[in-house]
Amino acid sequence: MDKNSTHTDSNGFRRALAADGVPLGTWLMSGTASTAEALGRAGFDWLLIDMEHVPIEFRDTWQLLQAVGCTPATPIVRLAANDPVLAKRALDMGAQTLMFPFVETADDARRAVASTKYPPLGTRGYAAMHRASGYGTQASYSTEANQTTACIVQLETPAAIERLEQIAAVPGVDALFVGPGDLSAAMGKIGNLKDEAVQALIREAAQRARRIGMPIGIVGPTPEMVDSFVRAGYGYVAIASDMGMMMRQAAAWLADLKGRVVATESAGPY
Repeated sequence: MDKNSTHTDSNGFRRALAADGVPLGTWLMSGTASTAEALGRAGFDWLLIDMEHVPIEFRDTWQLLQAVGCTPATPIVRLAANDPVLAKRALDMGAQTLMFPFVETADDARRAVASTKYPPLGTRGYAAMHRASGYGTQASYSTEANQTTACIVQLETPAAIERLEQIAAVPGVDALFVGPGDLSAAMGKIGNLKDEAVQALIREAAQRARRIGMPIGIVGPTPEMVDSFVRAGYGYVAIASDMGMMMRQAAAWLADLKGRVVATESAGPY
């Protein structure tokens, strides 16, 4: 994307990509609006509502979108599958940017894009009354929606990364996203993101995406690993999740506190 452009994009995710710096995000997995709003105030540029791996349903997503909408952060909704019905429901409740999991081919990418666009550009079903149109108060919504929606496709296997350029060339694909966990599993290294073969393919994906000018993102479990992804060329990144950060900090504080208690008990009362 041309960062020198004076055009103001109404899609928050694309604006974040066009701004200086690397947009930083995290996963919302707890499903609570208060957590989503708090992290939106914490300084993250984008927050991903994950409908794939946790029991976040559409009513939850609707409330999470409202919560994030009260903050400077941009919400992204990751669907449970590359399904036009799921996409339609998420868009109608106000999501502007969707992430589609497990895209392996250009045809998969075309299906994803089509589900985010009204005809003649796509196959999204039309309704006049929903949250995205301000409950019918935004008369221009239906004619402007195709410009305001964004489509991110996830590459989660070596086969998908092999076809990176073909997938990125599909009109309407705004960005790619590497799923490192599933990639490691597909490579027989499940959960081992530090494996050199996994890391090499992650770096290769970033380099190839940068050569063709396609934004590419990734998520990592620690600041150190996320920093290595940025250095490899990733243009937007996420650190862990709300649950991951909470559990990691809880474990650290508990270990510290238990160590202090043991030391106190060992020292005796005098």
